[in-house]
Amino acid sequence: MQAVEHFIETFVPEHYDLFLDLSRQEKAFTGRVTITGEAKSETISLHQKDLNIQAVRLGDEEVSFEVNKEKESLSISLPRTGSVTFVVEFSGNITDNMTGIYPSYYVVDGLRQEVLSTQFESHFAREAFPCVDEPEAKATFDLSLKFDQAEGEIALSNMPEIDLEKRKETGVWTFATTPRMSSYLLAFAAGDLQGITTTTKNGTLVGVYATKAQPVGKLDFALDIAKRSIEFYEDYFGVAYPIPQSLHVALPDFSAGAMENWGLVTYREVYLLADEHSSVTSRQQVALVIAHEVAHQWFGNLVTMKWWDDLWLNESFANMMEYVCVDALEPSWKIFEDFQTGGVGAALKRDATDGVQSVHVEVTHPDEINTLFDGAIVYAKGSRLMHMLRRWLGDEAFAKGLNAYFKKHQYGNTVGTDLWNALSDASGRDVAGFMDAWLEQPGYPVLTLSVKEDVLTISQKQFFIGESEEKGRLWPVPLNSNWQGLPDTLTEESIRIPNYSQLAAENEGALRLNTENTAHYITNYQGELLDNLLSNLASLDATSKLQIVQDRRLLAESGVIPTADLIPVIQRLAKEDAYMVVDAVTMVLINLKRFVDSDTDVAKAFDALSIRLNQYNYDRLGFEKIAGEKDEDELVRQLTLSNMIQADEADAVAKASQLFEVHKEDLEKIPAAIRLYVLSNQMKHQESKELVDRYLDLYIKTNDSAFQRELASALSKTKDADTVAYILAKWQDKFVVKPQDLASWYGAFLRQDYTQELTWSWARENWDWIKAALGGDMSFDHFVVLPGAIFKTQERLDEYKAFFEPQLDDLAISRSISMGIKEISAKVALLEREKESVHAAILASVE
Repeated sequence: MQAVEHFIETFVPEHYDLFLDLSRQEKAFTGRVTITGEAKSETISLHQKDLNIQAVRLGDEEVSFEVNKEKESLSISLPRTGSVTFVVEFSGNITDNMTGIYPSYYVVDGLRQEVLSTQFESHFAREAFPCVDEPEAKATFDLSLKFDQAEGEIALSNMPEIDLEKRKETGVWTFATTPRMSSYLLAFAAGDLQGITTTTKNGTLVGVYATKAQPVGKLDFALDIAKRSIEFYEDYFGVAYPIPQSLHVALPDFSAGAMENWGLVTYREVYLLADEHSSVTSRQQVALVIAHEVAHQWFGNLVTMKWWDDLWLNESFANMMEYVCVDALEPSWKIFEDFQTGGVGAALKRDATDGVQSVHVEVTHPDEINTLFDGAIVYAKGSRLMHMLRRWLGDEAFAKGLNAYFKKHQYGNTVGTDLWNALSDASGRDVAGFMDAWLEQPGYPVLTLSVKEDVLTISQKQFFIGESEEKGRLWPVPLNSNWQGLPDTLTEESIRIPNYSQLAAENEGALRLNTENTAHYITNYQGELLDNLLSNLASLDATSKLQIVQDRRLLAESGVIPTADLIPVIQRLAKEDAYMVVDAVTMVLINLKRFVDSDTDVAKAFDALSIRLNQYNYDRLGFEKIAGEKDEDELVRQLTLSNMIQADEADAVAKASQLFEVHKEDLEKIPAAIRLYVLSNQMKHQESKELVDRYLDLYIKTNDSAFQRELASALSKTKDADTVAYILAKWQDKFVVKPQDLASWYGAFLRQDYTQELTWSWARENWDWIKAALGGDMSFDHFVVLPGAIFKTQERLDEYKAFFEPQLDDLAISRSISMGIKEISAKVALLEREKESVHAAILASVE
């Protein structure tokens, strides 16, 4: 994509005085902005997109201007350079695209209502007003707005409201001047919102808001987490929260998960609303998202990347800090386990496919951001690298470096090197030298360990799953060993360490690398090293058990070891009660299921193996919460019930049916932690047209996003072709399935054997509609990525290639298409190569 012009080169804004008059009824707005700044040329450019520019005035004089739709520009001719103040009058439309200014729809007491809000990241402020819409073009903002306000409705923005008397007279809401910030961080919300507030120990106003479709009791949890997150970061960074307020707003329609607008963070409802009835998973997820967005108030807002190619650093940093913060706020949650079972696995899987992007990628045009932001890489891998760096430096030096970084660059813009320099100064270590290979190169190494003739050899080589081209890449790999006597870092391809037997005598336990699983690589232990490890498996901590299973599973996917070898490993872990270990075993079961065809003897044996591996925790935990149980037990229960019901274990199926009957008058009242499994079991075993209609009706009427997701997942268990067709027809009705939720419906139905064919056909037949509805949305490429992750047969590979290869010139999805082809091809090859041996191993496991 051709590099865009940087408009800051012709005009440097200093202040915007913006007025907007918004009409939900007419889906339109008018506006006026007075802009002060330095003109570096007599012809300057501002960004605008789909705005109607009515006039540009310098003082009392109208000046000439030109609008270029392709460049999204407004060029203005000025009589002079230097300091200027000019006024632009404009109008525009409020659209449903969830960018710029847009409405969110919801229902209260049977009446459809809407609240207006904004989404300006990455480059959508230009849809609301003319501006230099680039992160480097920081300025202060005065915002005032008017809207078709009904009684009791309110407006919120980045800063507190001022001039209340004026609003009472004119209906115009006026907000205090913002700090110097980028245009993508300006925000407002207007409508029938309700909220609760508190203040931090340093006096910052903290508030949580939602529409009146939501119970006010669902705001308390988020308020507590938001308040304590701010206080934690103030202590950790040593820099006070910079502005007077931190408001958090749940929106019914939101394309991403959340957006860190300075002082007015916006969220998808499911990521902000929770209460004591919510599952542990929901509460932890809400806490992590809030902690992520609050971290951005410093890293991203106070100090901002100069250009979008360093946006990865914003997200990787916030993704890492959310875990540091929540672990400090709620240590009993052991929240780093969530990262080990989620982000780590996602990063290792995605980053093993040849052709994956590196974390740091050049961005020539903001439109490329959605195409480059592979969540498993930019968020998960980037976060993993930041965790690795934090451990390499030590927490004290890491925090000290951040303090210096914020103080030096506050209200300014930076590049990644500026952070590395601050951390190097604080730690005395060469951070750039350590990080560059990890950030600029795609992939990661597998370290192979073997002993021969009393010499321990440790070597590194890039790890691939599927077809690949060896490029000879090397990394500085922190060994993080549990043994003394090994080097700290492996920088070359291979090292030989003599006198292994003496080294073993001087240390305890089996040799392990990458303790705590914080560095971004996997390890292939061979021979006696593997034997020692597996014989000591029961005595290891939960993280190490997960890590060993995770590494062996990935090695099997790549063909380095036989998949059948995984079965004896997980059988050793049948009586583990740690969530991380149960999750690791479940992931192996998911991989093994790929080899299993429905309604076969192998399928019966696989179900028996799954039941045997989950029986201990099922007997221990059952369905009902036990008084005094740990939060971790709830997470284990969820995995266990999912596995048992999938395997049609008789007692689990019967008890789930009984629970459905107990709550059949109000299914939303089924305990949130087990509701998905009860709903899915009923659809799987007691499907009827009445049940399908009831689930869909509940989906439309409920305001609980978590319940909606569960209903959608349960409906995917249908075995009726007419039901599938009926549901697919609903997907294009935004008042049934919101565009933001379409990808999760698609994934749920694509994963099921019975519904896959019709769902895949629907996507291909309606591709133009999907592209029009979601083309600018970050979830659009899910419709390429999901089939790549799910499909496993030659027939599906051929269909995938036939449909997507003609679209390889579409930059929004070209990389995902290429990756998808490689992912499916790798699974097809693996199944062809190992299906017979895996079947034999499954059958033998239950004899």
